[in-house]
Amino acid sequence: MTSKKAPPGASHCQQCPRLAQFLADVRVQYPDYFARPVPAFGDKNARLCIIGLAPGMHGANATGRPFTGDHAGILLYQTLHKFGFASAPESLAANDSLKLLNCRITNAVKCLPPQNKPVGAEVNTCNQWLAQELKALPDAYVLVALGGIAHKAVIRALALKQSDYSFGHGIEHRLERGILIDSYHCSRYNTQTRRLTTPMFEKVFKRAKTLLK
Repeated sequence: MTSKKAPPGASHCQQCPRLAQFLADVRVQYPDYFARPVPAFGDKNARLCIIGLAPGMHGANATGRPFTGDHAGILLYQTLHKFGFASAPESLAANDSLKLLNCRITNAVKCLPPQNKPVGAEVNTCNQWLAQELKALPDAYVLVALGGIAHKAVIRALALKQSDYSFGHGIEHRLERGILIDSYHCSRYNTQTRRLTTPMFEKVFKRAKTLLK
């Protein structure tokens, strides 16, 4: 059902006791689920990198691929396909044929948190892995942070001052090696309440594509 690879270093991370125990319990309840730190997905040389919050219980935690198999991934993969960053508009399993094009997707927190809510200490502990991923990106990259927690995780991973980079949908921040664009998260809650609409989300990726040129 799933790929069994996780990011180097993070794959055996047990530094957050609450998350480690929760994943152990999930593996018992759902033995076919990936239920481990979820690796980044996509082109390793991509200049577009999308940062989400954390794996969802029946999405990335099950499949082993970010935003695959859950509601949040519906709008994301449709949008990536529309703007030429994905080979297909839908991702249902880690072993499907979908490929990302000049695009990579990761999360601020690699492990599934209880109730999809990591605590601050867990976000901070996992930040070391995000810092490694961002460091490996080529210059002139574009980052898209999905939600305030992902935005703060990016700023921390780049060792920047949080107060200099406020979060807001569509806001752009110039960085030393690239640009960060903020977006509301494409969660079920945000899309159903229309805090985030399809045109709003597409505008972010249209801008990202322009910047990459």
